[in-house]
Amino acid sequence: MFFSKPTISLALLLSLGLGTGCQRTPQAETTPASQKGTAAFWLTNPDKSALFQTQPALAWGTTPATGSVIEVDEKQTFQPIDGFGYCLTGGSAQLLHAMAPAARAAILRELFATDGTNIGVSYLRLSIGASDLDATVFSYDDLPAGQTDPTLAKFSLAPDRTHLLPVLKEILAINPNIKILGSPWSPPPWMKTNNNSKGGSLKPEFYDAYARYFAKYIQGMKAEGIRIDAVTVQNEPLHPGNNPSLLMLAEQQTEFVKKNLGPTFKAEKIDAKIIVYDHNADRPDYPLTILNDPEANKYVDGSAFHLYAGPIDALSKVHDAHPDKNLYFTEQWVGSKSKFSENVPWHVRTLIIGATRNWSRTVLEWNLAADPQQNPHTPGGCTECRGALTLDGDQVTREDAYYIIAHASKFVRPGSVRIASTTSKTLPNVAFKAPNGDRVLVVQNDSPAPQTFSVQQQGRTFASTLPAGGVGTYVW
Repeated sequence: MFFSKPTISLALLLSLGLGTGCQRTPQAETTPASQKGTAAFWLTNPDKSALFQTQPALAWGTTPATGSVIEVDEKQTFQPIDGFGYCLTGGSAQLLHAMAPAARAAILRELFATDGTNIGVSYLRLSIGASDLDATVFSYDDLPAGQTDPTLAKFSLAPDRTHLLPVLKEILAINPNIKILGSPWSPPPWMKTNNNSKGGSLKPEFYDAYARYFAKYIQGMKAEGIRIDAVTVQNEPLHPGNNPSLLMLAEQQTEFVKKNLGPTFKAEKIDAKIIVYDHNADRPDYPLTILNDPEANKYVDGSAFHLYAGPIDALSKVHDAHPDKNLYFTEQWVGSKSKFSENVPWHVRTLIIGATRNWSRTVLEWNLAADPQQNPHTPGGCTECRGALTLDGDQVTREDAYYIIAHASKFVRPGSVRIASTTSKTLPNVAFKAPNGDRVLVVQNDSPAPQTFSVQQQGRTFASTLPAGGVGTYVW
């Protein structure tokens, strides 16, 4: 288990007058840090002695900085931020929906509310149809073998009405402005060359039907009161071994976007963004193939990446080639057999810091919740994907990805802009200016010993120390 305190039931917590929050100090003040003369400091240590916990405020001074210095320059601005969050899989929704209403309300508020000590998750990724972390495989137009439905007469969001939609509506009641991305793992099997949920490719004769499938999904979710801000064309299009999955080569995705998906969205007046690729950083050539096609390019908002292979700076190669297009980091797992002491430093250093320094507007962890055995999942789906939460009935254990995302989501609100900060090999960091005027700096100590350093902006300085591997978020 990856939480500093034993997990206990909601009933006991309520009887004690306590919530189910993570280890942290009492209710945060509501005055923006930018109106104070100090910097707030939130700390996570690899040994779990502090888990996203407030530390004494740090006073600004005018004494010249000594030692390592991180200088923040808000005059240099980069990309805006859409948000930080998780993939709300069908399995996550199933576990949340099975909780007692009061227990579910408490943890959803802790995750998605923006006040007090709640962590303010601001972005979610959904699967269009089943992902491999659903209990069963399904699409929105499943048919008996041998049948087809090119008019999509039998399309229905019914599989999502059991768990996903009720939970999502509770989340939207807490934060109606949360952005939602939809990603398909597979089209309906009857559209595919192998008539199977796993692998195969999309048959060219069903390109048009599949484009309308996306449109009907977005329109159907809108009818439920849920706005889909963006879609990716295919989750991991070069990985047909998952269940469900689809092989979609770059040339096929280019053709589908420019001749079917883009024109369909235009004809149906759908404003959801079209995001291409949605796979590992070792193949920047894939999104570049699509973006280099003038007809496809005009329909594409940007490209999405995972990091199970390749370097994070590959995102900048795509940005440099097409600076008018956006970048998104949409998935990274935490393995059930991996260590907190390694996961939190790596994910913060490589994704929260690395992805945003390479132009990403989002950082999403995979996935929101699993049970103690890393269920549910499809036959052939991921058996070792640890959720940001482990849910055992009403008992909640906050895991690695909870703290990874919290260090950014609470303070780097949507509409924040990345600003310049000094690069450092042993103190990787990234800075933002939030909509309320706060400056936010996330720092990770990537060295085997504690480091004391100074943060400097406009002639003012404060000093801080991070333990080996530690993560600090500073807000002023």
